[in-house]
Amino acid sequence: MRILAVSLGLFFTFGIAAAISAADAPGPQTIDIWPSTAPGEDGSIGEEKADTKKDDPSVIIRLTNVTKPIIKVYRPSPEKDTGVAILIFPGGGYTHLAWDHEGEQVARWLNTCGVTGVVLKYRVPRRSGTAKNEPPRQALADAQRAVSLVRSKAGDWGIDAKRIGVLGFSAGGHLGAWVSTNYERRPYEPVDDVDKVDCRPDFAVLIYPGGVVKGGNELSPRIQVTSKTPPTFLAHANDDPVSPENSALLYLALKRAGVPSELHIFASGGHGFGMRKSDRPVAAWTTRCEEWLRDQKILKPAAKP
Repeated sequence: MRILAVSLGLFFTFGIAAAISAADAPGPQTIDIWPSTAPGEDGSIGEEKADTKKDDPSVIIRLTNVTKPIIKVYRPSPEKDTGVAILIFPGGGYTHLAWDHEGEQVARWLNTCGVTGVVLKYRVPRRSGTAKNEPPRQALADAQRAVSLVRSKAGDWGIDAKRIGVLGFSAGGHLGAWVSTNYERRPYEPVDDVDKVDCRPDFAVLIYPGGVVKGGNELSPRIQVTSKTPPTFLAHANDDPVSPENSALLYLALKRAGVPSELHIFASGGHGFGMRKSDRPVAAWTTRCEEWLRDQKILKPAAKP
């Protein structure tokens, strides 16, 4: 009986400790990335729209008509926090945002790795004056501003200002490549001191990026890879209708420039798999990504003061 009592006591002690630990993980914080109307915003696309899951209306699966960009910040529990932050760019062809399986679910997975996940709600769809075959400059402005904003908060949030990366899917993967290769100039005039903060990501994770290749055998002129391009992880499915050549040609450009990079082209998985459960090879992308982050010494315990 005494052994049973001790066992029960330990069970309740650890159970309470686990509950306290879970409670210590802060809820998501929403922050406007611009102090007022975003640069280049004409406000002519109508009211923001959100599609939700039929069986769970609290889950937003698709957003469009975004005119007020925000970041939604998911912090890991304090005992897991590594000091790394990753901005997440959901895909959607620059017409909408796949907010759940390429956004909030990704942030929650990153939290399990001790990473602060920051989901960016960037402006979609394209504004008037942007051709269908051209990426919209408003999205680039939002992404650059978001990187600078998170870096400006590094001290307050306990984040390492030199370990801030981007993770994008599909069009968001293009946006991740775009912001990783166009950080020396911005498509807008500085708004405040946040725009004085460096907007270069320290690393990039690009999952089935589209629009990176132009003409079938060369990179888009907007993706200017140099030796200063941040280390990059790429993953694509071989049967993706958005050709895996987008990832393959970008990888070759990175390799030629001497940029640390890793490419996975999985046998099957199609397009848009994100964080969806699957028995296909692409389901391993999160494991391979975490391994790469550790191999690059990006994921490591936060330095003690």
